[in-house]
Amino acid sequence: MNKLPLRAPGTQSHDIPKGEALAEFMSKGWADSSLEGVTPAEVVKFAAARRAKLSALYPDIRIVIPSGTFKVRSNDTDYKFRVLTDFAYLTGISASDSVPDSVLVLEPMPDGHQAFLFIHPRSPRDTDEFHADRRHGEFWVGRRLSTDEAQKRYGISVRHIDSLPDLLSDDVETLTLRGEDPVVDALVEKHRKREAKLKASLAEHRLIKDSYEIAELQKAVDVTARGFNDMIQAFPAATSTKRGERIIESAFYGRARLEGNELGYDTIAASGSHACVLHWIKNDGDVLPGDLILIDAGAEVESMYTADITRTIPINGKFSPAQRRIYQLVYEAQQAGIAAVKPGAPWSAFHDAASAVLARGLEEFGVLPGTAEESLAPEAGFHRRWTVHSTGHMLGLDVHDCAQAREESYREGLLEEGMVLTVEPGLYIQPDDLLFPAEYRGIGVRIEDDVLVTNSGARVLSSALPRHPDEVEVWVSNLLN
Repeated sequence: MNKLPLRAPGTQSHDIPKGEALAEFMSKGWADSSLEGVTPAEVVKFAAARRAKLSALYPDIRIVIPSGTFKVRSNDTDYKFRVLTDFAYLTGISASDSVPDSVLVLEPMPDGHQAFLFIHPRSPRDTDEFHADRRHGEFWVGRRLSTDEAQKRYGISVRHIDSLPDLLSDDVETLTLRGEDPVVDALVEKHRKREAKLKASLAEHRLIKDSYEIAELQKAVDVTARGFNDMIQAFPAATSTKRGERIIESAFYGRARLEGNELGYDTIAASGSHACVLHWIKNDGDVLPGDLILIDAGAEVESMYTADITRTIPINGKFSPAQRRIYQLVYEAQQAGIAAVKPGAPWSAFHDAASAVLARGLEEFGVLPGTAEESLAPEAGFHRRWTVHSTGHMLGLDVHDCAQAREESYREGLLEEGMVLTVEPGLYIQPDDLLFPAEYRGIGVRIEDDVLVTNSGARVLSSALPRHPDEVEVWVSNLLN
């Protein structure tokens, strides 16, 4: 009699059990489907150099970097997987080749470290995993690289994930990025202080981008620019549809998926007074002619580098006098901020430059309880009522990159050639702000560009997208007419 087994690993409560006869039948009659012509990825030499830099900081210590694991969205469905940023940085693995539960190990050797990549390779056809495992089975989630294919593509010695516990069972001092994979956490003894230092070290390594990273960021910016064109072309549909902000959001998502991997972050499509909500991602408002729409969007490419760009655009193609006055002030603040980006300048220089312009403009509006100079004093900051966020952040594999770096290396540090950051001043006049005349209330403006620190100053990676208000009006007109 064909005996039906208990529920197998990787199956769900509603799956129909498979008997032994079907399992046996499923294991036979498959052609060889190994990939041919696998060549090393462009990133291999860059990732090797990054690992060597980390290796030099931790002689005789094993470093374990997990990719992360599945995160449940609802009951038995998971969020779309994205590897841990540090894992992507050190392996160079692309989004398409990423697999949950992978682990990079830098094993100490007399002359440094040897890298081992532990993965869950493609499911062999002669096991039930192929057809029965919803999380790893090829029938369910698609083909993964075999260990040999991954080794050829990424230039790292690759092993099956099942052999990881054996490697970690000895007494070699081991550090990991804790909290990303419970299996790894259980295998590695905890070193609180040293693990915190490891996180900071990895973040600080990412502060300065190599040439591969800069090229990938430019790709992400270029995709994002085309996505902004798509969104403007969707304005007519958005204005004629209830909750039209979602039309705008959807247009950008289509471009990000078509030319990249994903969104770098949830798109902000904030029409009218929604622009005064800094992280407006509900995107359920109407898009009305005569209003502005603030769009903050970035495409993530296959290498997982992301852009981060904001434009504030008149929906009908023309700024009103009040809208233009606010926009022009923010534009001038951004111009001052970009001009302050140069190697050797304090990180705070571009923020301070943009803030000074905003404070002087607000003084001219007559809304400050004193002068701009008085407001710019650290103990005052009255101008920040209308611009509460900082003027920028690092950009890379994460939209807010290098967040674990020490303050002395980041916020209190100096700009260096190869850093990539955003410059994004904004002014947000809430709808109920009685300090401004009625025609200004509900106007929110942010202009954000992605900027590379060069050996002599700055290069705006997103310069192809118009910023000046006259150019913005022409841009909209050209796309809609």
